Amino acid sequence: MKSKIAEAIRCAHHPVALSFSDEKPAKSIQFAKGKWGCVMWLYAAAAKGRTAVADVETYGCIGGGVGLGFGNQYESWPGGIECFYYFLSTGNEQWEKGREAADGVKRYLRDESFDNFVRGERYIKSPELVEKFVANLPIMEVPTRYVVFSPLEALDEADEVDERGRPELVIFTVPPDQLSALVILANYARETSDNVIIPHAAGCQTLGILALREARSDPQRAVVGLTDLSARAQVNKRLGPNLMTFAVPWKMFEEMESNVEGSFLERPLWKSIIESWSSDK
Repeated sequence: MKSKIAEAIRCAHHPVALSFSDEKPAKSIQFAKGKWGCVMWLYAAAAKGRTAVADVETYGCIGGGVGLGFGNQYESWPGGIECFYYFLSTGNEQWEKGREAADGVKRYLRDESFDNFVRGERYIKSPELVEKFVANLPIMEVPTRYVVFSPLEALDEADEVDERGRPELVIFTVPPDQLSALVILANYARETSDNVIIPHAAGCQTLGILALREARSDPQRAVVGLTDLSARAQVNKRLGPNLMTFAVPWKMFEEMESNVEGSFLERPLWKSIIESWSSDK
């Protein structure tokens, strides 16, 4: 399936469909059971044209398991969920149980990962605030075995017509100019102007559970992601710098697709912005 939006804003990367399935798509890639990996690698593969999947045994990392909807995997964090609260904030060297957990995982972690475990990623000021952050996440259990990332173009007409085959989300990977266009289009036919959110969350959460919550809400909103520096580091290596994700629930995506024609995307200003990209090179 081709996207009018992707064509109008000149997407350099494939829009990615996130779907649920009990069957693994042919020729899809997947982490090996028990192997560490970042969900953003799977997403980046789909943005480059390949289909990727994850299940409850192959989501790559504990945070990725939460982000994709495989329950509260933080409960299996080394040393317990409280050690995760310290990991995301001030570090596990701050308390006895955390120091004991650090001793237990040191031989399994790379130097950078161990330093984060001990001294903290410092993304949230205190363990108490991390606890509240986790409590407010829409942690969920996906209804199928697999979460599937696929290029939107890989969907055939049957998927487009059959309600059961439709994806949950469509995710764009874009630099600032295209992000601006997507934000305008998301609000273009709405009575309010707050139909896009930018939450503080992990990269996989903004294109996973947070966007899936929006898919079950009324009205639906789009979710801007890659505000997570750890996720940016992974995506920069695979897709390039200066990119953001824009996750749209399927119904909202259809609404936005229907509004391309006759919108600002056909006006001279947008065309002049497109022309400026070539002149900047």
